[in-house]
Amino acid sequence: MLRKVINIILFLPFAVCINSVNVLSSETRGDLNKLSEEKLNKHFISYQDIEKLVLDNQELKSLQNIVTSASFNLSTQIAKRYPSLDFQINGLPKYVSGRKYTDNSQTLKTSQFTTNPSLNIRWDLIDPLRGSEIKIAKDNLKIAQNNFEIKKKDFIQEARKRYHKYQKSYQDIQNKKFTLDLSKTSLNNAKAKLDSGIGTKFEVLEAEAQLYRDKQSLNTVKIENEINKIALKEILNIKGDLEINKKQNLIGFWNHGLYKNINEGLDKNISLKNFLLQKSIKQSQARSFLSQNKPKIYISNTFSSTFSKGDSLNTNIDSEKSESSYTNTISLNLAWNIFNGGQNKNSYKSKMAEAEAEENALKNLKNILNSNISKAYLNLKLNEDEILSSLKEIESSKESVRLSRLRYDVGISTLKDVLVRQSELSNAKSKNINAIFNYNLNINELERLTFLEISQNCLDYTNNKTKDKDSICNISR
Repeated sequence: MLRKVINIILFLPFAVCINSVNVLSSETRGDLNKLSEEKLNKHFISYQDIEKLVLDNQELKSLQNIVTSASFNLSTQIAKRYPSLDFQINGLPKYVSGRKYTDNSQTLKTSQFTTNPSLNIRWDLIDPLRGSEIKIAKDNLKIAQNNFEIKKKDFIQEARKRYHKYQKSYQDIQNKKFTLDLSKTSLNNAKAKLDSGIGTKFEVLEAEAQLYRDKQSLNTVKIENEINKIALKEILNIKGDLEINKKQNLIGFWNHGLYKNINEGLDKNISLKNFLLQKSIKQSQARSFLSQNKPKIYISNTFSSTFSKGDSLNTNIDSEKSESSYTNTISLNLAWNIFNGGQNKNSYKSKMAEAEAEENALKNLKNILNSNISKAYLNLKLNEDEILSSLKEIESSKESVRLSRLRYDVGISTLKDVLVRQSELSNAKSKNINAIFNYNLNINELERLTFLEISQNCLDYTNNKTKDKDSICNISR
């Protein structure tokens, strides 16, 4: 009996272990199935597809609904120019019954069905508020359309930024893999020298430490790559997996001078136009307050009729008796709110003060735009120089790594020198990747701020191809 109990106790952990393994394997299969499903739904997104895909964003669709609402509101205000027609029926039908008794006359009875339809037509010939209300509705519609365009361009710029960031993180991975391969080679060389008796254990440890650092850096950029991928999928509203052109290239060239950038940016900026529209709305609202003290003139035509069956206030009720009558009244009317204690005048001053505030905000935004365009343009020129200098630095660093390895192999240099040169080469490549990334971002920012187009041909300020060898134009794309 004791032996059976012992066997059961020993078997239980084993059974639990087997069950855990089965559960884990089933979970793993489930994850793999999900992953394979996601891979099947892979979408290839080119840089040119971004503008079209951004339109599926839910926030943009919400703004489009606001545009539709503003359009209907404008139609409502315009409809006030036309006559209105009202039809009303009092009693459909109405039955009246009763009895009237007096001490010196006969008792009168009432038993009657009646109906009283009426038709009223009104046309406001002169309405001082109508013009302002229509203009306010038109300006609000234009602001809604502008807000949609602003948000759409902001989303396109943000999506392009995330696209470039995803591209950059992939290039970072390739750079870290390249650096890791160099570190593996250095470790193998250090071990070979140690085995042959001409190396030291310190150099092997140093090479191993560098290898571990490079592995950690690679893992870091791989995680950043996945995060950037998720961010790009989110803004483009893409389900499933995502694939892009991972080669990092210059998206184009900026052939416009600073003066043209600023002029075009201030002239075409939609936010500036919105400030002008807001100022116009405030002025229209101010005028509408003054218009409330002006007379309103309108024509009205009222057609009313009465149909009855039965008798009213009679000694004997004739149920077959029927009557009908109608009247038609047409009139020219005037309504005039002459004085209301100065309320409208004060409201007018309040709205004019708000209009002046919009003007000051407009001037402030112009200064901000001027500054942002100048900064983006100067940063673009800086990034052009960084791209060129980093390319030269890469070539020099490659040669330094080659020479340092040769010196280490013949014993006239240390492994530390080789590792330093490797790090310099990795940093040079990283500088180039970052410079191209920032260059593309600045190009997109200038396009967003100035509404000018990116060129695929690199030209100088005289619109001719540059002959300068040390120019961004001569970089292969």
